[in-house]
Amino acid sequence: MTGTTTYIAFLRAVNVGGRTVKMEQLRALFTELGLDDVRTYIQSGNVFFSTAEADRATLAARIERHLEQALGYAVPVMLRTVDEIAELVGSDPFAGVEVTPEIRLCVVFLSEPLPGDLEFPVRSPKGDWEILSATPGAAFTVLHLRGGRMNTNPATTFPKSYRGQGTSRFFHTVVKILAAARKS
Repeated sequence: MTGTTTYIAFLRAVNVGGRTVKMEQLRALFTELGLDDVRTYIQSGNVFFSTAEADRATLAARIERHLEQALGYAVPVMLRTVDEIAELVGSDPFAGVEVTPEIRLCVVFLSEPLPGDLEFPVRSPKGDWEILSATPGAAFTVLHLRGGRMNTNPATTFPKSYRGQGTSRFFHTVVKILAAARKS
């Protein structure tokens, strides 16, 4: 297809909190929208597709409306191109962070940039997370596990002034999503 873009849709609120969606159903919902080459990767709401639709915000809003209508609840959608994810992974946003059994590296995909007045790193009062840095489309968060458990959702670690949405993926999962998206 000429003039098409391959996107990765990172969906929030899929297969968590009792909201179960089979990947076959998710692929069908995206196909109903006229999107091409629809594929999913693991059960956490990662959908690959191609489209000639050029307006990303309009496309994301159209997908969100369709998913809410079909599933009965809001599903925020963060769209990124394969090249954007490759650039994110290549930037090595967690350089210098030693991964241990108590450390998890998370990318939080953002619907809009974080407030411009944030000074990084941003640390939680309890010391269970820190946002190292951010781009307009992603925040790079380190989680510090307590007793082997995460005590927070990385997508909810932003200041109250943030009015956007976020959905998180472990960094090693983002690397795998990129590899899967590059397969035809």
